[in-house]
Amino acid sequence: MSVTFTGRRTAAALLTAALLVPLAACGSDEKDSGDRATASSGAPKADLTVLAASSLTDVFRTAGAAYEKEHPGTKVTFSFGGSQELAAQVQQGAPADALVTADTRTMDGLGSDTGTPTVIAKNRLVIATGKGNPEKVESLKDLAGPELKVVLAAPEVPVGRYSKQILDTQKIDVKPVSEEPNVRAVLSKVELGEADAGLVYRTDAATATDKVDAIDIPDAQNAVASYPAATLKTSKNSEAATAFVTWLSTPEAQKILTDAGFQKP
Repeated sequence: MSVTFTGRRTAAALLTAALLVPLAACGSDEKDSGDRATASSGAPKADLTVLAASSLTDVFRTAGAAYEKEHPGTKVTFSFGGSQELAAQVQQGAPADALVTADTRTMDGLGSDTGTPTVIAKNRLVIATGKGNPEKVESLKDLAGPELKVVLAAPEVPVGRYSKQILDTQKIDVKPVSEEPNVRAVLSKVELGEADAGLVYRTDAATATDKVDAIDIPDAQNAVASYPAATLKTSKNSEAATAFVTWLSTPEAQKILTDAGFQKP
């Protein structure tokens, strides 16, 4: 009697084991499949928030769409503004994953809040005028004309600081009719005819060629703007944020930036 019971118990154990083997294999396949999906995407899937300088508005929308296409399941949302505004947001603990500023000074001031920054692009300034250049502005010195309405970015804004730098170097005294919080606000004033001229990045003027003309500034009189990108230490998606920041230096991303008029880092 005891032998029969033992035999039945052994048979039941063998049957249970046989049933569990396919389930274990299935679970392994599902895990491997999930691992392969993550690997094929090139980065962990996440919803990323990137704080970016306003001069990157158009090009980053293109770059973000390209990144999402290359990394299915990842969504990139940008918050654009003056670099000094973005720095304040970071210091106040705004929920974000990465930061891209229009100067290294602002980024360096956030060293305790960011990972190691990488310069992803450079830019230069131009003089933006109304379409057709009705006031016949030809060079920086023309901006000092008493009848000319000139608008600049505020000096705490990177483009405002670059503007002051090149004007001071050339000993040109410009009295702006207003000082704006970011480069897009400067461009808008010129587009709307509220100012005759303004100093903006070359790439910003290129987004409004139907409304403004861009007067080149010689390299010897110009300033070079550098755009560093870094992850934020408070990010809840650090791996995905690192992947995005790293991607900005890839040939695909660099082509998007150079096609928009940015210079290579």
